[in-house]
Amino acid sequence: MNSERLQHLLAAASSCHFLIVGDVMLDEFVWGRVSRISPEAPVPVVEVEKETSYPGGAANVARNLRPFCAGVHLCGLVGEDLHASRLRELLAEEFISSNALVTDATRSTIVKTRIVARQQQVVRVDREKRMKISTEVLERSCSVISTILPTVDAVIFEDYGKGFLQQSLKDRVTEMARSAGKYLAADPNPANPLDWCGVDLLKPNRSEAFSMAGIPDNGAGPNPLLDASLLEVGDILLKKWDLSALLVTLGEHGMILFQRGEAPYHTPTRAREVFDVSGAGDTAIALHTLAICAGATPCEAAEISNHASGVVVAKLGTATLTAKELLHALSKNA
Repeated sequence: MNSERLQHLLAAASSCHFLIVGDVMLDEFVWGRVSRISPEAPVPVVEVEKETSYPGGAANVARNLRPFCAGVHLCGLVGEDLHASRLRELLAEEFISSNALVTDATRSTIVKTRIVARQQQVVRVDREKRMKISTEVLERSCSVISTILPTVDAVIFEDYGKGFLQQSLKDRVTEMARSAGKYLAADPNPANPLDWCGVDLLKPNRSEAFSMAGIPDNGAGPNPLLDASLLEVGDILLKKWDLSALLVTLGEHGMILFQRGEAPYHTPTRAREVFDVSGAGDTAIALHTLAICAGATPCEAAEISNHASGVVVAKLGTATLTAKELLHALSKNA
């Protein structure tokens, strides 16, 4: 792919709209420095220099899409708390619609707090309550989704295994989306085993793919196209859920795309430096879906997704990228 083709696809993507359905959360970062060990316990003392927060989980997929498209809606579950208010503020700052967020007074907004010193994560504190949604929350979610669907080009399911995405919600949204002719992509979580029939694209990482296929992973070889176990996993998952495409992210080995009736397509890693892999999977599914809706072939979409992921892993925190950065990454790796 050359820069001219990418610019054409980005221009087409600028008029697209998306709906993200999944587990939303608030990502907090406490940045500091370590100069001593605590006298109370053998742990480092982090002297705080600044604190930042970002929309996380499914909301980070929305963040990755927003710089490239006309609009993004986000549907997920939040509590009636200050963290939910902060999340809505952050989404508004990035022009992401939070009108589809569903409030449940019995639950708290999910928050992940990362303590970072010297560009390394010291510890992460999770505040969450994993449980399935109530019937009332399910109905409210489906109702708001049904009003938004006619205005979007694609739906992305983002499952972090926190309880919002359950089979009944996935099935009802899939039925509505397919009836409306919308493209469907999903980022699965094996800890929440769902039937993914009906989606166009599934994007697990390597370990998730092996887990869902029920095959032990004995380790990656240097060439994914010669990895017999990985190729078997791709074949199993394509057939298991009758998928049109399966995109497996492979970390340092890039990504591999499996398509029904096509030979696997491998795109090697584009990352020059890796500082933080937080949210890289969010970038991958966001940019792949964006590219497909802009008219890219699945292989072109995989290349764009891979270049984009290579940009964000070179940044600290829950990062996103711009069109300028994506174009630069493509030209640098040409």
